[in-house]
Order: sequence, then C-alpha cells, then structure tokens
Amino acid sequence: MGPTAPKEKRNILSAIDKVGLEVGTSVIKHRSDALDVIAMIGGKRIHPTCGVPGGVSKAITESERAKIEEIAKSEVEFAKFTLKLFDDLVLQNSDYLKLITGEVYATETYYMGLVDDQNRVNFYDGKVRVVDPQGNEFAKFLGSEYQQHIAEHVEPWTYLKYPYLKKIGWRGLVGGTNSGVYRATPLARLNVAEGMATPLAQAEYERMYKALGKKPIHATLATHWARLIELTYAAERMLELSRDAEITNQNVRVIPNTQPDEGVGVVEAPRGTLIHHYKTDPRGMVKNVNLIVATTNNHAAISMSIKQAAERLIQNGNVSDGTLNMVEMAFRAYDPCFACATHTLPGQMPLEVTIYDKDGAVLHTLRR
Repeated sequence: MGPTAPKEKRNILSAIDKVGLEVGTSVIKHRSDALDVIAMIGGKRIHPTCGVPGGVSKAITESERAKIEEIAKSEVEFAKFTLKLFDDLVLQNSDYLKLITGEVYATETYYMGLVDDQNRVNFYDGKVRVVDPQGNEFAKFLGSEYQQHIAEHVEPWTYLKYPYLKKIGWRGLVGGTNSGVYRATPLARLNVAEGMATPLAQAEYERMYKALGKKPIHATLATHWARLIELTYAAERMLELSRDAEITNQNVRVIPNTQPDEGVGVVEAPRGTLIHHYKTDPRGMVKNVNLIVATTNNHAAISMSIKQAAERLIQNGNVSDGTLNMVEMAFRAYDPCFACATHTLPGQMPLEVTIYDKDGAVLHTLRR
C-alpha cells in the first residue's frame, strides 16, 4: 500500500484488493490449513495442549500423516508463490529498496539465535550462537548456560527488562561492538547461521545476502524478507517430517523416573529466542521462574530503532500520519503481534501521554 498511504487503506481488506481476491483467498486458506495441522498434533489451533511430562499426549495416525503431507505440499508451493510476490511488489520497487537499505532503519548490534551442529538455522534444538556486528562468532552455548552469557538491566520507567551480553556489559541504548545490546529476530537467526537446512530456503537465503551485499545485515526492515525465508523452510521441513517413517510411531512419551528440581528450555519463537527457566520444590511445585521471551530479548533494540526512526523522519516537529506509520514500522518489524495486540474492540486504545521538560515539569497531557 505504501508506507505513507492513508491509514484507512492500510488494512487487510485493502491489501487483498491490491493483490486480488484469488491471492487473498490463498493466504487465508494456507493459514487455515497450517492451523489444522497444529490442531491435529496439538489438540487445538491456538496454544496447543498436547505437552505432558516426558513427551506429548498422543501420536498422529496414518490418515493424519497423509493429510499433513498433502497440506505440506501445498504450503511449499504457497511459499514459492509468496517469495515471487515479495520479489514483484517489494524488491522491484526502488522506493521500498531504499527504505530497506537506507539509514533510517539500520542499526548495528550483536545477533543471537539457535543453530544445529552445522550452524544452520534451527527452531527448537541445538546451541545458542551469538555473532558480533561484523559477523564473527562471539559465543556459542547450551540453553542451560544462558545466565553465564546474558544479564538483565532494569530501568525504573518500564516493567520490561533489558537483556544484554554479560561479557560486554550494559552501555545504555546504543549499538556497535562496544555495546552489549543484541537482537534475536528472524533476521538475527539468519545472521548467526551459515545456512538453511532445506534447499529452497537455502537458495533464498543466498539470494538475500547477495542482494543486500553483506553479512550480517543490519537493515531492520530486511527482517520481513528473513520471515519469508523461514516460512519456506518451515513448509519444506513439514513436508520432510510428514514423509519420515518414524512420524507415526506410537512411542511419543517416556515417563520420567527422576525428580529434577531445575530446568531450562530454549526454542525459537517466530519473534525470536525464547528462554524459560524453572525451579521446583520436592513436591514439584514451581518456586522460581525466569522468562526471557523474544520481545524482551529485543527490547533494547526496539527502543533504539523507534528513537532512531523518529529522529531521522520527524522534521521541525511535524508528524503526519504517514510519518507516524513509518516510525511504527521500526517496531512492527520486530513483533507483528504489536500491530494487533494494541487494538481494542471499540477501535481505539485508551491512551494518555504526558510530556515533561528537562526539569520534570509537565508541558502537555494528551488523551485519546
């Protein structure tokens, strides 16, 4: 639609109108089919309920496997189509390319993500790898070792903590090699990896780095391209797994015979690296929890990206709706959930903004 298009045009219905009803229908269909796969495996479409100590609550049947295989075939074709659409609408648009490669949304940081034993992108297994702003490996560790590498800074004006790399320390909301700020996003996962584990995703991975000219890529908006590469990988991997002879094995749970009192799990959420750390008492009751979720990992970088975009886009204090949208693009690249989670049924989010001067005196209070 264009970043400065009127806000009444920046919605799903206008997007479908732009690309055509057939394309919009295909998007909705493939999203629905993927949710059906989650429901088959996990018991429900959103927030699956199949996880139990030692495994999962049920195996998939042969008929479910066959259905998943058919869905996966279609999802792979949909991924190819999506990459082509992205190429036509975004990469062939010089204005969009200038946004992606320009200075407004570029921030140099460290990057973090899970990799397998060949340093390829992995979503749920392997080790956490960190590279510096030049792409050199800075650290590689097991999820259970995260506290040796990550610390969390607290500011009095926000409930959300600022994680940073312990070995460098907290230097504030600044980028560069001397700052402990890192990013854990789809683009970060590709930046820390040396490739993808499936052929179509690998080909697009190589194309992205060739097109944008360097690795790591510091362009925040390139995160959307990285998402499409991961979408392709996920579709290919689903097809591989659906054809694995072991996928219908009924042995889906090993009953625990010990009583652990501490555990750490690390996986990749779509938004970035997700760390869960639990401690329990002898009865198995949780007594201590530390969660560093994807958006928390990216909190410092999100803050920096918003500030940078605002400083470079707002001229003489004039903020048009299009300019505001372009500032918001800086954080929506990190977490698409923000775009939806900030909406309410009446169509407005209750909001009060207080503006202070340098001495702490209230200048303005704005309410919506």
